[in-house]
Amino acid sequence: MSDVKGAAELRATIVFNLGTLGAVAADRFAARVEALGLKPKHAGLLAALDSGPAVSQQELAKRLGVAPSLVVALADQLQELGAVERVRDSEDRRRQVLSLTAEGRALLSRCADAAQDLDAELTADLNATQRDALEHALNLLGRRHLPH
Repeated sequence: MSDVKGAAELRATIVFNLGTLGAVAADRFAARVEALGLKPKHAGLLAALDSGPAVSQQELAKRLGVAPSLVVALADQLQELGAVERVRDSEDRRRQVLSLTAEGRALLSRCADAAQDLDAELTADLNATQRDALEHALNLLGRRHLPH
């Protein structure tokens, strides 16, 4: 009996399936938000800004686990769209605080709609119990392995 594993063993792994399906889902989501003039990273920044009080670009980069220069570039583009505003912190004039505008909230809502529509498409072959179990399992994994 051989210890050499092949394609069947690879395709049976959770990590391979999550990666493959994740790539498909990411591509489809990117196409949907592109119609809004956004990239998925813009949607992520909008969601991060909506999840708490206004924060500085540095704090946001740290929270998201990305380079501050990426947050600055994304915020620049979102500001051009009227989706975010930068305000100097009254306590520290060197610090700029980002917050969502009404347009930013509207864009975030449209991104959420696109994601929910895509969820429904990708899980159409699952019954309600299976879909709930998948959502629960992915939320557990996300809390354990993704930045908060």
